Amino acid sequence: MKSDLYFCSIMANIDSINGEHRRRGRIEVVCGSMFSGKTEELIRRMKRAQFAKQKVEIFKPSIDVRYSDEDVVSHDRNAIPSTPIDSSASILLLSSDVEVVGIDEAQFLDNHLPDVCNELANRGVRVIVAGLDMDFKGVPFGPIPALCAIADDVTKVHAICVKCGSLAYVSHRLVDNDKRVLLGETAEYEPLCRDCYQKAIEEDKNSNG
Repeated sequence: MKSDLYFCSIMANIDSINGEHRRRGRIEVVCGSMFSGKTEELIRRMKRAQFAKQKVEIFKPSIDVRYSDEDVVSHDRNAIPSTPIDSSASILLLSSDVEVVGIDEAQFLDNHLPDVCNELANRGVRVIVAGLDMDFKGVPFGPIPALCAIADDVTKVHAICVKCGSLAYVSHRLVDNDKRVLLGETAEYEPLCRDCYQKAIEEDKNSNG
């Protein structure tokens, strides 16, 4: 019986690895608020592809230097090497002969990113994109909405609301700064559910008024 279970486990692992080789020519989007595990999931999928001995390349916007100038790093400090870029066009130039492309913090890239991802997927490349779907005002962010529309698969991940423990809806900004792009962590942002976010916005208005 134990040998049968062991054999089934080995076959399941083989099927899983082979499955990675079959998952080509597609766009996968992982989106949600800050602290929801987007980058963690991107790293997990990329490392899984590496384990399947696929050729991978990971990109991130060059402005994101919170944890590292080059590596993609999650809030839990898991990391994977990446190539910083200033424009989505660079991805096409730097991803020749690659089977899997990962893109982190995609909301900071330009609106040509969906076209770039489509071209890669049409070439047979598996493209995995992680990014914020909304900014701190709850407005759809950068190229993420368009990417969700053309993606083969969209995974919406959620942080936990720090006020009530419900699933978070958006990243509430804690500092008085109206710039749309403001890199930060727990000192600058907190994940809130829709109800707690509306209450926080009212409190912000009252304190500033």
